[in-house]
Amino acid sequence: MISHSDGWGRRLCGILLFTLFALLPLRAQYNTERLMMIGRSALYYEDYVLSMQYFNQVIAAKPYLYEPWYLRAVAKYYLDDYVGSESDCSEALGKNPFVVGIYELRGLCRIQQKRYDEAISDYNQALRYAPESVNLWHNRALCRIQKKDYDGALADLDTMAVRWSRHASVYAMKAEAYLQKTDTTAAIEALDKSLELDAYNGNVWAQRAVISLAREQWKEGEGYLDKAVHLLPKNANLYINRALARFNQSNLRGAMADYDMALDYDPNNFLGHYNRGLLRAQVGDDNRAITDFDFVLKMEPDNLMALYNRALLLEQTGNPRAAIRDYSKVIEQYPNFWTGLHQRAQCYRKLGMTRQAELDEFRILKAQIDKRFGKQPRLSKQQMRKRSDEDIEKYNQLAVADEQESVHEYQSEYRGRVQNRRVGMDYQPMYVLSTRPQQSSVRRYMAYDRQVDSLNRTLPADRHLYIVCGESTITDPAPWLKNDSASAVECWLRAICQAQQESENVPLRTANLLDNLTRAIALAPANPYLYYDRAYAYVQCLEMDKAVADYTRAIELDPNLPEAYYNRGLVYMAQKRYDAAVSDLSKAGELGLYTAYSLIKRARK
Repeated sequence: MISHSDGWGRRLCGILLFTLFALLPLRAQYNTERLMMIGRSALYYEDYVLSMQYFNQVIAAKPYLYEPWYLRAVAKYYLDDYVGSESDCSEALGKNPFVVGIYELRGLCRIQQKRYDEAISDYNQALRYAPESVNLWHNRALCRIQKKDYDGALADLDTMAVRWSRHASVYAMKAEAYLQKTDTTAAIEALDKSLELDAYNGNVWAQRAVISLAREQWKEGEGYLDKAVHLLPKNANLYINRALARFNQSNLRGAMADYDMALDYDPNNFLGHYNRGLLRAQVGDDNRAITDFDFVLKMEPDNLMALYNRALLLEQTGNPRAAIRDYSKVIEQYPNFWTGLHQRAQCYRKLGMTRQAELDEFRILKAQIDKRFGKQPRLSKQQMRKRSDEDIEKYNQLAVADEQESVHEYQSEYRGRVQNRRVGMDYQPMYVLSTRPQQSSVRRYMAYDRQVDSLNRTLPADRHLYIVCGESTITDPAPWLKNDSASAVECWLRAICQAQQESENVPLRTANLLDNLTRAIALAPANPYLYYDRAYAYVQCLEMDKAVADYTRAIELDPNLPEAYYNRGLVYMAQKRYDAAVSDLSKAGELGLYTAYSLIKRARK
């Protein structure tokens, strides 16, 4: 018989259980909402790698939500991971295909990959939901220009000019389309309209200047460039162009000042160094001219025009041996370059090498050349060559860019700092057993192996083994081996200790490392870290295909192993398989290895 108090007890127990189960989903919901809030905050403060780790947790808990996929895509876009960002956008659109911003972001990712047709497809879809978005119209028109569909671009721009007649950028884009169609008159009209609406756009003044320079209207072009430089004072190309305009007006001092300014803002600018070297030679500043050509040749060691100009300067400054070295490289490529042969013969005579000088002079006489030699022709107006023009006879002409490229500014809300830290092409180190755990402020990955855990259960806490990516604190495996010589952990420990030993016989050490890891894999075929380590060893002996196979197996066993994606990405880069490399590096970055983003930029280039 049940007492009255027992009934109340059962009822109270039921209420408590009901309350507990009712609160469980609310608790999970509260956690994911909090994670999203923290992730958004990290994104706002440009801590993109950290924000992704929070969005990763939300995605793992609730993969059906579109927002964490979308926000992780934004973080990846900021990090220049356009492939990874596009993939996340596609996932987000699979969850919710009605969010305009996702189409816009995916379109930007595709633009960065020069896949303009697919970007246009995204903008077409977005415009169905937001037909009054000027950003979408703007970006679609620029995509059409990039794919040389100028008529299609002008049709879009005509519509925009009706809807947004006061938008100066519409007319600037029309001008670019007209220029590509060689309709200069219409382009000037459009640029003038753009400047009438917005006189503070430096890029439009620069475009206007390009037309003037192409028409050899040097003074007018300089005036436009003055305005562009005032508005964009740190744009090196504007100074390069203005130097050209000033040089053609015989203003050598002004041209030199512009080259100096350009190189202050862009120290690696090829045209700046090359042309400044020519101008310095012209005004007798020979030693500093040599410095400029040294820099050019460091950038492009096979640039024969720079070599020849440096040879002339070296000869003039009393270094005939170095001049002969440079002349010889040029003559090797241009055996009928009579001016170069004559200059080299002069250097040979200065050094008393009469026989070599006579050989060069005989080649000239045999060709019956009737020209004057021995003096470097002075620079004159309108002596310019395209940078790609390799006619050695134009060695003393200023170089200009092959094409004046317009700066395209795609309209979006996705602007922010990207990861520009330079990192080496070093592989992530082996996974090893250590007596200290690994700490990371960003990554939440914890390496685990069942056999290592079983061994730790038999050991005191101060002798526990941890799986870490880096250096091991263990130099002698003996304290952990006991009599268990057939265990995978024992083989792994021996491999780790061998890898850390310094030895002059590197091939033998690597062979022993591979042997121990192969034995360990045979005993523990489900351990991803053993495949990862063996792949690392294969990389050391340049067996890249085997390395890829082992990294792939490690990823199959643990799809969240970031270092495996990272290192396989580097192997793919070594094999020039750049698309595959970017995909792997994107995944490594997503999992917390932020240095992958610098390598993604390098692979994309």
